[in-house]
Amino acid sequence: MKPKVFVTRQIPEAGLTRIREVCDLHVWESEMPAPYDQLTKRVGGMDGILCTLTERIDAALIDAAGAGLKVISQMAVGYDNIDVRAAAARGIPVGNTPGVLTDATADLAFALLLAAARRLTEGVEYIRSGHWTTWQPRHLLGADLSGATLGIIGLGRIGKAVAKRARGFDMRILATSRHLTDTEAEAHGATRVDLPTLLRDSDFVSLHTPLTPETRHLINRETLAQMKPSAILINSTRGGTVDQRALYEALRDGVIAGAALDVTDPEPIPLDDPILTLPNALVVPHIGSATVKTRDKMALMAAENLIAGVMGQPLPNQVKLP
Repeated sequence: MKPKVFVTRQIPEAGLTRIREVCDLHVWESEMPAPYDQLTKRVGGMDGILCTLTERIDAALIDAAGAGLKVISQMAVGYDNIDVRAAAARGIPVGNTPGVLTDATADLAFALLLAAARRLTEGVEYIRSGHWTTWQPRHLLGADLSGATLGIIGLGRIGKAVAKRARGFDMRILATSRHLTDTEAEAHGATRVDLPTLLRDSDFVSLHTPLTPETRHLINRETLAQMKPSAILINSTRGGTVDQRALYEALRDGVIAGAALDVTDPEPIPLDDPILTLPNALVVPHIGSATVKTRDKMALMAAENLIAGVMGQPLPNQVKLP
């Protein structure tokens, strides 16, 4: 008998096809995430769960799956939606998909940086609203990248890939990370500094740190006040690393010049969130890894973690407790 597994979202077919080869596959039918009460019902009796960052996988849900649950596989790098400690206490490994989305997410972060620096969304709106009547020498002036300073908070895989792109634009790079050494920073063209120095000296600040209790609202009223009035914030990691209300007020009041966000808190962002009314805030719907090639690879990696787990084998990519 094939092991029974539940996939919580409609993931790319490449992953589903691989799972069907080995498992009795059950998939949440809707394009919208399953409500938590429905999720707890659907996981009952499953040998494995493949989830995404939109689902809360807590101790109660793990217990609802029953004693036969052997693995939880996340189709994402981050796993702050999963109670990894609760899973470990029950002997259940948790898998994720590191590395595969590095370049796609770094490309998106740099696209956000460029778009905010050159005020592209404002330019598009200017045309669509019928205001473009002539070329103007002082209109929609943006920020230069060449010679500017980029501060990277979190010089992990994606942070390093962003630094690589920044070097191509002749940017000065500052970096801060929990375990970063001077040697490692220098190997990627960056200078290691503390957070206050990075905030004070950077023209652009890009967030690439995981969401933990220590990094939640890392960017808040106090840290925003340390940034240059001309600075632009880019967030392509997790919405919870930024106090969104504080960011709105900072953008509204000119504490900083702009922000470009691929992630928000909550997600999806409510249409009445005041940050959406600001011309200097660019918000896109969590599309950092949204390329065909990357999402197919993520689905396959998550499938391989799932299959390994239900077969009692080591996961190719297993989350390790800190």
